[in-house]
Amino acid sequence: MASEGEKPKGKSVTYEAGCHCGYIKFAFSLSPGLDEHVVLSCNCSACSRFGYLLVYPDAKDVIWHNNSRERCVNYQFNTKKKDQMFCPKCGASLGIDFREVFTPHRYGISCRTIYGVDLDKLIIKKLDGIKKLHPAGDLSGQYWDEEKQELK
Repeated sequence: MASEGEKPKGKSVTYEAGCHCGYIKFAFSLSPGLDEHVVLSCNCSACSRFGYLLVYPDAKDVIWHNNSRERCVNYQFNTKKKDQMFCPKCGASLGIDFREVFTPHRYGISCRTIYGVDLDKLIIKKLDGIKKLHPAGDLSGQYWDEEKQELK
């Protein structure tokens, strides 16, 4: 397996992906392809609730069709350094735009968005994000205060 920050070697494969209703569509390339690529399943509060199974292509390897990136609704929490991307029509969770968090710029794409993917064939590695991704531990005790318009 490649060390952190190093791209795995192997044949590049392009995947078509999108939301449930078809409003958001995109393609991305991975090297190696999903048959050899490790997919992360994190237990942090966000990944657990959004159902993410993530791969991390460079932004240059992601092609958004018909302005789909601009169509996404973004949710930010905690450090507000990355966007959790969703379809504004059907609510499908698409992945994460890490913006300046990674160099080079990367996306975390949820494998659940890939057309025709067989989730049972993915090589899934579990990540204990509650313990390892500080300060992004479990935020389940927080709630939105409608009156004060703030997170408590």
